Amino acid sequence: MPEVILIDPKTIFLLYFWGNFFTCILIFSYSFSYATIDNRKTLKWFGLGKLLLTIAWVLIILRNIINDFLSINVANSMIFFACFYETIAMLSLLKEPAKRRYRVQIGITIAAIFVFNLGTLLGSTINTRVIIGAIGIFAIYLPPTIHYFNEKGQNFFRSFYLFCYIGFEILIVVRAVYRYIYPQNHFFCNNALDSFYSIGLFLLALVGIVGFLLLVKEKQDTKIQKLLDDKNQFFSIISHDLRGPLSSAVSLSEFLAEDIEDHTREEIREISEMLYQSNKNSYKLLENLLEWSRVQTGMITFTPKKIILNELIEDNIELNKNAAVHKNISLLFESNEVIEIQADDNMIDTVLRNLLSNAIKFTEKNGKVEIRILKTEENVEVSITDDGIGIPVDIKEKLFKINRKVIQRGTENEAGSGLGLLLCSEFINMHKGKIWVESHKGKGSSFKFTLPVKQ
Repeated sequence: MPEVILIDPKTIFLLYFWGNFFTCILIFSYSFSYATIDNRKTLKWFGLGKLLLTIAWVLIILRNIINDFLSINVANSMIFFACFYETIAMLSLLKEPAKRRYRVQIGITIAAIFVFNLGTLLGSTINTRVIIGAIGIFAIYLPPTIHYFNEKGQNFFRSFYLFCYIGFEILIVVRAVYRYIYPQNHFFCNNALDSFYSIGLFLLALVGIVGFLLLVKEKQDTKIQKLLDDKNQFFSIISHDLRGPLSSAVSLSEFLAEDIEDHTREEIREISEMLYQSNKNSYKLLENLLEWSRVQTGMITFTPKKIILNELIEDNIELNKNAAVHKNISLLFESNEVIEIQADDNMIDTVLRNLLSNAIKFTEKNGKVEIRILKTEENVEVSITDDGIGIPVDIKEKLFKINRKVIQRGTENEAGSGLGLLLCSEFINMHKGKIWVESHKGKGSSFKFTLPVKQ
């Protein structure tokens, strides 16, 4: 029988301490220097978790030297918090992070800390505390592991990271079961399983750190690629959609300047009206382009405050009244109560202005546009409904996406690039709301968006 070489657990814990210490330096250095704004918070969470774990290991190693409250209660509470911050960082790298998942992690962490400290207060043995600690850590890491396992679009990095934590969870379960079957009276035990556990914990921790950094890099690369794609689409819109109305304006101006004496007053008025419309379309497109570029570069700050939604809607109805009168379109606004929300008034004003303008543009003469607001306990839903030409299915699928070209002219051949809807989507997303459209060709459209009652 080959002899099993036992490794002093304290030696492994010291290696684990130094590994966590240098990880903290690496993570915080990277977050302050090279990380994007999106990744910086994730890296700080992960780094804070490793920092707490580093301090906790120091307190545990000093057991029997310092006060038991520090080396047991405080140290293990810090380990639970370290696991919490690490799992929060894990969840933030999911494709669809949700606040509800964060709340679950908070609940599990608080429960683990409470049970452990209650057990200590009631005089539980070292073995019982080790089992409670193992179960607590297992419970904290379980939800993120399940979320990663269920997430669609797995790649090598995500699978690599997932299997690290599956191995980690299995290791914790094995140790908890072993401690239950073979109780020990010491925290550091010099046996084969504890040696295997310590080495496995050290290796999985190192591999997990590498996996985490690879996922951060993947997220950052994806963000950069999206910005590059959006930039290309941005220039495509400028070169195609802006050139059209500007070219038309130049041609009309030239035509009017060269032969103005040969035209009647009525012809000059008609050409001037066409020139005005062309310039108006150019200005609106340019305004949307500049606004959208400011959003993408982070130049627009989200500053919510208390606003009365009814007043904002009424202001936009007044602003669009002339365009509606020109086509004899009725603008109707229905609301049973005055609704106050916490929102950025400039952003919501832009959303309402674009949606109302579109509704008028795609509604025939003598038509109708209705604005309704409905308040629930959590959200306010705003709907702008017209009885116009509607939206074909192939175009409806492209709305709110910059990488899809949208070409649909209004009832009086009004041009549009769909960029206004992109702005609406960006602004509603900043408010943690949703925006969508319900439409059938020839039967009108209803654009709807929700806003949380409280931010």
